[in-house]
Amino acid sequence: MTFVLSEDQEMLRDTAINFAKDTLPVSHLRDLRAAGAHGISDRSHSGLSEMGFYGVLVPESHGGSGFGMVGMGQILEALGRTITPNALIPSAVIAASAIERAGSTAQKDEWLPKLASGEAVFAFALDEGRHHAPTQIATEAESNGQGHTLTGAKRFVPSAQGATHLLVVARSFGEPGQEHGLSLFIVPTHADGLTVSPLNTVDSHGAAHVSLDDVHVGKDGLIGEADTAFEVIDAVLDLARIAQSAEILGSAQAAFELTLDYMNTRRQFGQLIGSFQALQHRMAIQFTELEMTRSCVAAALSAAENNTKDTPRLASLAKARTSDLIHLVSNETVQLHGGIGMTDEHDSGLYMKRARVQEALYGGASFHRDRYARLQGF
Repeated sequence: MTFVLSEDQEMLRDTAINFAKDTLPVSHLRDLRAAGAHGISDRSHSGLSEMGFYGVLVPESHGGSGFGMVGMGQILEALGRTITPNALIPSAVIAASAIERAGSTAQKDEWLPKLASGEAVFAFALDEGRHHAPTQIATEAESNGQGHTLTGAKRFVPSAQGATHLLVVARSFGEPGQEHGLSLFIVPTHADGLTVSPLNTVDSHGAAHVSLDDVHVGKDGLIGEADTAFEVIDAVLDLARIAQSAEILGSAQAAFELTLDYMNTRRQFGQLIGSFQALQHRMAIQFTELEMTRSCVAAALSAAENNTKDTPRLASLAKARTSDLIHLVSNETVQLHGGIGMTDEHDSGLYMKRARVQEALYGGASFHRDRYARLQGF
């Protein structure tokens, strides 16, 4: 397919790249790690808010720019280049899209402007085990006449350590593994009975375990109808998978360029190591994988923006490809830098650690290869 950015999208891309490079460089992640900040960055949050990036998917009628998924993809690819901690995917993609798609008029009027401005920052509390499993939900939502009472636990919730609200998936009917019976709730992180336990993750972006002990949610906290949220959850997860793929693409590109620069400056045996044919082959493989994967991400972003029926298939294709890509490129970045690549002082290790988390978020390569096959009828 032919995929060309519009003039406005190119301008947004360039603005995001310059913003990430100048305001949120890799050194900022190092500073957060040294401070034990668990990925919470006031500089990142305030900068993203001021740039209007939280409102890219929010309609203009509710305070956003309505720029669409292609625009969001350019922003996340830019932020991926500097592996900066941010809450754009759970808050600006998942929460904003879920409320826009399934929220009541009152919920849209209340929450979309707050999401667009960054006043409200959401985390998506979905998974309860070690692996991504959208239907394996045991957290209970019991109707009590005044709303629902939530009881259960969520594990490794991205951005929950700095969120003001959670978007919680709970089971109001049926058994774990069933699609029917899932409901979606807005829960403030200061709610009685809710505990957010920050985690010091390998990539220094942070996350949190969340426990819910008889947490009351009023009727205004239920998004859509009870028991019927899976379709919305599945749709916004595809947007998250595509957005995550765009971020991964940016990280892979930056790690590749880091290695390419080293290959063109490091001398060994009196020659640039970039002149060694064996190393050229390894770089050529990475370049080829980057370009093929870029096409997959572009196709997925375009499908999501136009809400085409093949969006789920292209989302899984993009996430499977980018998960494999970042694994390859991050490993090669460390190995081709040799001894210095093994040191903490060099950025290659930061890209590799972030890569291991990026691979798993919203489903890894094996999850999405299986899903892609099922969507294709196999």
